[in-house]
Amino acid sequence: MARETGPDITWLLDAEDHNFPAAASFLSLLYHEERVADLVARLKSAAIAQFKAKDIFRASRLSSLGMSNSHVERDRKKIEKGVPLSPLLLVRDEANGQVVVADGYHRLCAVYAFDEDAWIHCKIV
Repeated sequence: MARETGPDITWLLDAEDHNFPAAASFLSLLYHEERVADLVARLKSAAIAQFKAKDIFRASRLSSLGMSNSHVERDRKKIEKGVPLSPLLLVRDEANGQVVVADGYHRLCAVYAFDEDAWIHCKIV
């Protein structure tokens, strides 16, 4: 059976400025201040990469929030209107064998709900 396709998901060319302090806030729960500063600096200069939504979920070990979440709903509406999304900010936590979604969890959930095989733009360090 053919799968219905949803709207095209568009992406900004780089993460928005406000995404980096948000990532730093989250990462400060996991790492010391010096490590957070280093990670954020590296994320700012990292090139854009692409990974499938389902693979990011698998690597991060996170579960998807439903569309009833207000932030996911907001991002879903952006997708439907063709508003470009900011790339996700990801950190490889090699010691624990997983990826940390430093910023963009709600965007990831919104994209996954449309198409688990969708390519998501991200910066990863």
